[in-house]
Amino acid sequence: MSVVIPRRHPDSPARVPVGVDAFARVLRIHPVSDAQFARFGEALTEGDPLMDDVVEKMIAGAGVGALRPLFEQALESGIDAVPDAPDFLRAFFDVVERTPDWVDGDRLEVAAHTMNGGGCDGLYIARDVALVGGYAFSGFNQTLLRTGALEKGSNSRFAETSQWALDVIAEGGLRILGVGYRSTLRVRFIHSLVRRHVAAMDDWDSMRWGLPINQTDMAATIVGSLIAPMVGGLGMGLINTPSEYQAVAHLTRYVGWLMGVADEFLPVDFRDGIRILHHTSAALSTPDETSAQLARPMADDPMSWNYPTFERARRRIARSQHLSISAFFLGPAAMKTLGLPTRTLPWYPIIRIPVNLTRSIAALLPGGRLRASVRGRNQQLRFMRTMEETPVTIGETTQLSQHAA
Repeated sequence: MSVVIPRRHPDSPARVPVGVDAFARVLRIHPVSDAQFARFGEALTEGDPLMDDVVEKMIAGAGVGALRPLFEQALESGIDAVPDAPDFLRAFFDVVERTPDWVDGDRLEVAAHTMNGGGCDGLYIARDVALVGGYAFSGFNQTLLRTGALEKGSNSRFAETSQWALDVIAEGGLRILGVGYRSTLRVRFIHSLVRRHVAAMDDWDSMRWGLPINQTDMAATIVGSLIAPMVGGLGMGLINTPSEYQAVAHLTRYVGWLMGVADEFLPVDFRDGIRILHHTSAALSTPDETSAQLARPMADDPMSWNYPTFERARRRIARSQHLSISAFFLGPAAMKTLGLPTRTLPWYPIIRIPVNLTRSIAALLPGGRLRASVRGRNQQLRFMRTMEETPVTIGETTQLSQHAA
């Protein structure tokens, strides 16, 4: 039986963001083929069968509130530490605790050091380019708006996403029972709750939007969250070695696997990650009125950030700084589409390029990468405290957080 492709899927490939398209051309990546483009349309109807089965059976059984503690116990201590775990929960953890043979722990460590080495600038690119620019993918926005995105606010949403990313690249974060492993599976669980909840809403048009948090959206999100900031970093002077970029792709592949992304959409190397980023952009980059609705509040988020001294002045500088990053990478046309100021001078990236180039060279010296990683990690943690005074809880920015508690 043929799959009915949702109407949100464009009739032909959409325009790919300029920076992504330019980098793909450098790597000689071909535009998405007709068959690949159609496959992304089909995958808009596909979820995460393994985790969706867990959620369905929790709800059909004693309920999420009663069974979630068993899920948490397995996350913290392993499924063997939960003797009364139901068969469906044991089946799930038997899969995720059996790390694939292709996972290389040493490469995951290299990737974590590399990504921590980007410091605050790495997080800034994730915020001001990947996340802000991602609101042009209007299909994503439909789910966000139905899970309380506007009520909770863009600042809290980005802080939560950042906390997940920092957990993933923490020391030993992706080991079984590590903090990144646990956070990723919590996000996967919440995704399944959201998928079920939003799909059941009266105003959700599955013929138009497909399935909430589907395979195409997840594939784009995972490379957009972990690989796109590395590409953006090149534009701000954050240069790494080829082996480090390959390690980042390896980490992305494993995190995507833990998140429930199908194997066909997981990158096998860094170039393949750029291919997936380019091809999913062609399938998803269709802005509408929700793009500005979600992007515009991010411009003013820095006006509520926490600074110990000269708070008012530093908030204003931070607002200008982050808009300048968006303007540098996204360009005036995209800024206009997203409802952001189009005459912003890209001053911050320009002054950071020589600083980051110098630090990239220093990282090549013996012990340099580790020193850069420690320094960058400390910067990232300080930035998290600037955004949110209290620790961030994964899943708190959805209206379903009570079900995930």
